[in-house]
Amino acid sequence: MSAQVHALKPLSPRPAEAHSGAELFDPVPFKVYTQRDLERIPQLAKLSVEQRFEMKVVSSVLPFRVNQYVIDELIDWDKVPEDPLFQLTFPQRGMLAPEHYERIAELLRRDAPKDELERAIDAVRHALNPHPADQMQMNMPLDDEGHRLDGMQHKYRETVLFFPSQGQTCHSYCTFCFRWAQFVGDKELRIASSEASALHSYLRQHTEVTDLLVTGGDPMVMKTRHLRDYLEPLLQPEFDHIQTIRIGSKALTFWPHRFLGAEDADDLMRLLSQLVESGKHVALMAHYNHWKELDTEAAQAAIRRVRATGAVIRAQGPLIAHINDDPAVWAKLWKMEVKLGLVPYYMFVERDTGARNYFEVPLVRAWEIYQQAIQQVSGLARTARGPSMSASPGKVEIQGITEIAGEKVFVLRFIQGRNPDWVQRPFFAKYDDKATWLDQLVPAFGEQKWFWQDDYEAIRRERLAAA
Repeated sequence: MSAQVHALKPLSPRPAEAHSGAELFDPVPFKVYTQRDLERIPQLAKLSVEQRFEMKVVSSVLPFRVNQYVIDELIDWDKVPEDPLFQLTFPQRGMLAPEHYERIAELLRRDAPKDELERAIDAVRHALNPHPADQMQMNMPLDDEGHRLDGMQHKYRETVLFFPSQGQTCHSYCTFCFRWAQFVGDKELRIASSEASALHSYLRQHTEVTDLLVTGGDPMVMKTRHLRDYLEPLLQPEFDHIQTIRIGSKALTFWPHRFLGAEDADDLMRLLSQLVESGKHVALMAHYNHWKELDTEAAQAAIRRVRATGAVIRAQGPLIAHINDDPAVWAKLWKMEVKLGLVPYYMFVERDTGARNYFEVPLVRAWEIYQQAIQQVSGLARTARGPSMSASPGKVEIQGITEIAGEKVFVLRFIQGRNPDWVQRPFFAKYDDKATWLDQLVPAFGEQKWFWQDDYEAIRRERLAAA
């Protein structure tokens, strides 16, 4: 049994917190490993020399970071490398295209000069579509003088995304992460802001915005005092139009001790309670990819403690090969989420970026997995929407596969769109059993373009001109 398990000894509730109903845990030190530390992870010794070299190659290009809790509590080392949580956190050779892998491997084998290696790594990264769905060009808002506001995205009318600079890392990195470019140390690829005043000024001016999503990285890596600086001012009457505060986080999986024995965990709970009691809807947008992430004592205690503040935990994650491309995994995940008081929210399709070729699943298979999984759960778990593609025009959901007038088609709809008029309007794509993303589909019934295409292209021209 690991030291982590021994450390999960519940303490008696402190008097000031007895009302929360959430037990407290002894502090556990946070120990993390990055690419430089691969050889220091004892469990990797059971892998071959070649496998460890492959990890070194891939982690030279794509970010790698894992902590001791993940290593000790989530990964079944007897099932490595097939174990889904190992696949979720440790680099695999197939994450790079063969030509990219060989280019970097050859440089490492011959101990190439640092500048030569860095140029090659940079070229490979830029070939991996680091910012999909036009997020750098089309989602960044502008100030009154037409200058881009870094660290924010405003794609949909009601929702603003904010990327606090103190939260642009994670307790561990997901191998499939669509925001991998945030973590590779390239300032040109990074979205972040430390300007709370810029966020508040923008929200003050845009009263159509009802939802703020604080995202990253992971905002839960930052100290509570920094999170408070961004969120507490929103309790002023001038921000009454901000009804919902969402916090995107993987911490409930990768470091549940953030909510338990961390130095400022109590202050975090007070902040969440304060926001809820002020009348804001507070939603922790928790990222889950496998039911094993919910199956530890610390993870479940952290969930109880967050829920005791009045915050809602909504669970989402992509469908990804090698990790959860199995309806039984999703059905069990959704059942456990409901049992623990979480709200199943989204099943996403793996984004068209980074290691997509290793993780993507054909849309046909994604729909089959969703349909077969949703049939196994009660109505409380059928809040999970999907499979959903977060593409440049909007969030497009696959509603089904059927035959209309003799033609086999995908039935699609917008859950969200750059133009709100598109939302909930069904449209049809020609059946394609190999397609993995919206841009690989074509309109059905001989149509030359999508119903939204002209409108979208006009929006795109306008936004690119402004950028």
